[in-house]
Amino acid sequence: ESASEEDWLALRPQEPSPSQCCGSGCKPCIYDVYDKELAQWERAKAMQDKSLLMGKKEQSNNSELNPDTFTAFSVSSVEQLTEDTYQYKFELPGNSSLRLSLGQHIVLRGVVNGLEVQRAYTPISPRNAEGYFEVLIKCYEAGLMSQYIKTWKRGDVVFWRGPFGGFPYQPNKHGELLMLASGTGLAPMIPILQSITDDEEDETFVTLVGCFPTFDKIYLKPLLQDLARYWNIRIFYVLSQETSLETLPWSYQENLYTGHLNEDLMKTIVNSCRRKPFVLICGSSAFNEDMSRYLKAAGIEEDSCFVF
Repeated sequence: ESASEEDWLALRPQEPSPSQCCGSGCKPCIYDVYDKELAQWERAKAMQDKSLLMGKKEQSNNSELNPDTFTAFSVSSVEQLTEDTYQYKFELPGNSSLRLSLGQHIVLRGVVNGLEVQRAYTPISPRNAEGYFEVLIKCYEAGLMSQYIKTWKRGDVVFWRGPFGGFPYQPNKHGELLMLASGTGLAPMIPILQSITDDEEDETFVTLVGCFPTFDKIYLKPLLQDLARYWNIRIFYVLSQETSLETLPWSYQENLYTGHLNEDLMKTIVNSCRRKPFVLICGSSAFNEDMSRYLKAAGIEEDSCFVF
């Protein structure tokens, strides 16, 4: 017997709400996935054949990351890095690895008070890490997704899809990379830095500028200190809310600036680069716009910049 109109309506895919789009330009975007499912539903309905919908997978359980569907991963550890920033580790089955290309992000799905929210985050674990991946997440007091994330504990299952985006990094393609990162914008820079330091043949110079409110809020200091020991890596920090550097560890002092990364400081940093830099930028949209403007004033054109 043929299904009633109500039965078909119940099967119709739900149009995503704006909160479900993470706004990071994923391909496919959640809206693309919806369009595809809607076309499939319309075809099935026209032919009155429900079996045509059977291919519709909301979630996959084969534990392989996939751009079209969400896959369940289990939280294996939660580490608080600063008062509002956490590092989460997720299990990968067997000794598999995520196999992301550099700077790619993955999209998290959360449900808060019945509202589905999606956000993009960049894993900071080495690309060849086996059996796990790690993500750096800043939790905001009023953030919807943050309310969900703050409840995670070891053993919880959360859903990710991806990978998306990424910077097509090639060893030695650029003489110098200038990385401008604000807060958790550090995340996509770390895998690129690690791939440069892991490859003895890669002689790319890197200048990383991390912008943070205070010294205490710099993430992953031990890792960054290790990276800064390499001959081709320099790391500077710009601290907007520190007034004096005197109380901070002397080992950092020559690489610290107080205030904001403004046009003058940008010119100083660009001029100190050993070669004309290719620039990677990651932060809030306001930060990204400011940086592009200051870079232009410092003589760096848009085709020499990549914004995550």
